Amino acid sequence: MIDSDGPLTWNIGSVRVTRVEESVVPVPWSGLVPGGADRVDACRPWIDPHVDEDGGHLLLSIHSFVVETPQNCIVVDTCIGRDDLAFAGDAAFGERLTAALPAGVEGVDVVVCTHLHFDHIGWNTVEVGGVLLPRFPNARYLVSRDELAADRDAEDTRAFVRSVEPLRAAGCLEPVAGDQVIDPWVALEPTPGHTPGHVSVRIVDGEATAVITGDLAHSPLQLAYPDTASVSDHDRRQATATRARLVGELAGSDTLVLGTHFPPPTGGRLVPRGDLIAFESGHDQFPSG
Repeated sequence: MIDSDGPLTWNIGSVRVTRVEESVVPVPWSGLVPGGADRVDACRPWIDPHVDEDGGHLLLSIHSFVVETPQNCIVVDTCIGRDDLAFAGDAAFGERLTAALPAGVEGVDVVVCTHLHFDHIGWNTVEVGGVLLPRFPNARYLVSRDELAADRDAEDTRAFVRSVEPLRAAGCLEPVAGDQVIDPWVALEPTPGHTPGHVSVRIVDGEATAVITGDLAHSPLQLAYPDTASVSDHDRRQATATRARLVGELAGSDTLVLGTHFPPPTGGRLVPRGDLIAFESGHDQFPSG
């Protein structure tokens, strides 16, 4: 599913965020968030854009965020890219991503990898004359030190060889702290559990704030029920604690939550509704201006 009306955009003060979609695929709850199947109905109607018609599948979006601050152009996660992994990439995504960049690939200053699972790093590199090179030739690629040191399964190791090791060879891979400050508006935030060195991205401009989640949640249902773990969480207890902490901090606030795997409308607020925290989304709440 590609948004025929063009990419979604949001303004957080002077910072502009654009969602660039690679794909949206229906995934059985049992295959990714097993506990979600029993909790879908309690989350209606706000969960409806994030599930298929009968609620038996969550809709998993694969997309990048382009974050434009007064100082930097930042790409957060670069999707799948390859067609021989668990989910196939989309060869046309590179063109869509380039079109969303104000100065093309050469104008990207920073690439943030929230973690190193295959569906977040696939477009980090490009093959030129049989050699894998950084796709964004002038960018620093930021990965938390803990994430670089973590173990990987066979699939993510294959992706690492193609999408991370060439960055090290080119000298643009930058191991950083989990709370690395990128510029006055954007910083990383440690959100471990899904992977040991997983980070989210915090955007602040005065009173305007936003959080790009990364994979601390694959569905907004997990923000209503933080104990609903993903099968791909490295440490489910820690991932649950991380979600609970974030929900406790953001519930009832005006912070825009941008889900790295949430399909359109993708962004919303965490709003207390009775005993639950609802993810109230709607692009009209956070217009691009």
